[in-house]
Amino acid sequence: MLNTVKTLCALPGVSSWEDRVRSYLKEACAPYVQGCRVDPMGNLILFKKGKKSTGSTLLLTAHMDEVGIIIKSVTPEGYLKFAPIGGVDRRVLIGKRFRVGPKEVPGVVGLKAYHMVSAEEEKKTPKLEDLYLDIGASSRQEALEKVALGDVGVFESDCLEFGSGMLKAKALDDRVGCAVLLKLIREEELPMDCTFAFTVQEEVGTRGAFGVGFSCAPQIALVVEGTCAADIPKVAPHRRVCALGKGPVIPMMDRGTLYDRELFELLRATAVENGIPWQCKEFVAGSNDASALQRSGAGVRVCALAAPVRYIHTPSSVACIRDLEDLYRLTVRFLAALAARY
Repeated sequence: MLNTVKTLCALPGVSSWEDRVRSYLKEACAPYVQGCRVDPMGNLILFKKGKKSTGSTLLLTAHMDEVGIIIKSVTPEGYLKFAPIGGVDRRVLIGKRFRVGPKEVPGVVGLKAYHMVSAEEEKKTPKLEDLYLDIGASSRQEALEKVALGDVGVFESDCLEFGSGMLKAKALDDRVGCAVLLKLIREEELPMDCTFAFTVQEEVGTRGAFGVGFSCAPQIALVVEGTCAADIPKVAPHRRVCALGKGPVIPMMDRGTLYDRELFELLRATAVENGIPWQCKEFVAGSNDASALQRSGAGVRVCALAAPVRYIHTPSSVACIRDLEDLYRLTVRFLAALAARY
């Protein structure tokens, strides 16, 4: 699965520009599924028959999109002004490399040099409007020959294994989940019928999943995600959320969802029975597609599994490879447990 995660993380897929991720997944899944469609929002929806015929009872989802920036104006000098797409912390932008638009024009986020800042400016985080993207253009006209207003920029970052089984990459949220679903589709004989949805625009308000909930009308949905870990220095123990190397996260609640209690207990029991390490979030943070799915149609019972990820929504997110493998193992075992019940 590691190579699949690396391949998916390398693809650009800023919210509303998920085309290349969707194309890759569609081609990779096509030989193994009995149904495949792309809905008006751009969600990729697939159906694979299992040993037990249950129709659309179960939906598994992972979102294809990642955070990025969108070009909103160009200065007379040829610098690009931008706005964030999704939850991008402006503190991590300075000096970061981006690829912009269909031509993948390289650029770097710039700011007034340290030697030129005042004592007061030195104490403050620069405002977003003070930042710009430098693509090496000498004028507005030259810049607009390379990029267009409305083009999106994606972090430029390589995938790197390092340390004791760690992986650094952009977009681990949520190409990890996409990799789990892809591996299920290609390699597993499923114990029950499954609908799979690779969703769009999760990072800007779980917009794609809302439509999926109505069009697929599942009874149960499992969201496979990446979630923020904060097992780092100077973070108070009660705010550390979850930690790398301690297994997948089984959330009981987050800022968007109170998860179905019975499904939560089944996930937890399945992990314990199969000797798979797991953890809960110690601090409630973030949300995911479950919040939209739960509220769709007549309502959907939702649960989630997530890989803990440090420095989420940056070009240097970090995950533990063993956690990714355990995330997949627990997903497989959970499907078997569900099939035995429904």
